[in-house]
Amino acid sequence: METSSRFLQPHAGSFFLFGPRGTGKSTWLRSLRETAVWIDLLDPESLRLFQARPERLLERIAAQPQATDVVIDEVQKVPALLDVVHTLVEAERPLRFILTGSSARKLRRGAANLLAGRLTELHMHPFMAAELGSAFDLQRSLAIGLVPLVWSAIEPEHTLRAYASLYLQEEVQAEALVRNVGAFARFLEAISFSHGSLLNLAEVARECQVGRKTVEGYLEILEDLLLSFRVPVFTRRAKRHLVAHDKFFYFDAGVFRSIRPRGPLDSPEEIEGMALEGLVAQHLRAWCSYRAVPAELFYWRTKSGSEIDFVVYGPDVFVAIEVKRSRNVHHTDLRALKAFGEDYPEAKLCLLYMGQENLKMGDVLCVPCENFLRQLHPQRQILP
Repeated sequence: METSSRFLQPHAGSFFLFGPRGTGKSTWLRSLRETAVWIDLLDPESLRLFQARPERLLERIAAQPQATDVVIDEVQKVPALLDVVHTLVEAERPLRFILTGSSARKLRRGAANLLAGRLTELHMHPFMAAELGSAFDLQRSLAIGLVPLVWSAIEPEHTLRAYASLYLQEEVQAEALVRNVGAFARFLEAISFSHGSLLNLAEVARECQVGRKTVEGYLEILEDLLLSFRVPVFTRRAKRHLVAHDKFFYFDAGVFRSIRPRGPLDSPEEIEGMALEGLVAQHLRAWCSYRAVPAELFYWRTKSGSEIDFVVYGPDVFVAIEVKRSRNVHHTDLRALKAFGEDYPEAKLCLLYMGQENLKMGDVLCVPCENFLRQLHPQRQILP
């Protein structure tokens, strides 16, 4: 299977492939288009035909007896197809099913549970810097993000502005996921202030002028559409009193910047700092997702205010990472990392900054952020 320059590796068996719109799922699978049974549910005619009669899939497969793969693109649009897939998975003919989706909401309510244990899950993320190689540019990534649809567009700024509207129109409004689309649009803006911060749903609800339960439902929709993720606090063998709230991130730094309102009281430095932390977060999340050995992403914050932006933890990795937008490193910037190191001497400590040189200050390795992102590869350790 041709995977272009992406780090995601396919499975030999059947699998779900999840990822937000425009992250390159169909492109990643394009080498199969000529030999596989390919169902594109973004095509209006195909969508209409399979909505009317999902068992049409049996006829399509029977018409291509040599095919060994069946690709159903955006399968969440016709969840009833999962019942047919379940029947075929049990059949004698060996077929690999690859079901792509940009929303897990309908699948959870449909027959996806019937396929539990039979289909594994893979996730496609925005570009990683190392996938782009010499084409990667940190400042451009902070401005427009790394969604392949946007990155490769002729007018990326225009495409980025239209991205959130695409979801509002084609997913939220068309599928009647919320009663009040305007309130949901306000929620998208309001929660953007929580990007890279502790998630306080009561505060978001006040800003949107809706109830907390409504905001909880909106957040669930946002996560089901794969547009955001949460980072939990690292609590293993805790020696200090820690906060309980998760941190919130939009899945891409450019999408965050396109949604985040800006006014006279918003400094560009503050917004760029949030975008930088989000850019690191999405890279670490993709690194954890793509590697063969599992790893998880956390953050660490004590009730007294000491905070580590990210903790990557797994069987073969334990790294605490702090992100600073400054071009210089001061000893005061290392306080939280040193406190974490006192509690967890097994952890490697790293500070990412906007300077140009690698520095070693005590037990803390200080690395230019752009260099760090360029070398981050799922087949290598985060730090040497």
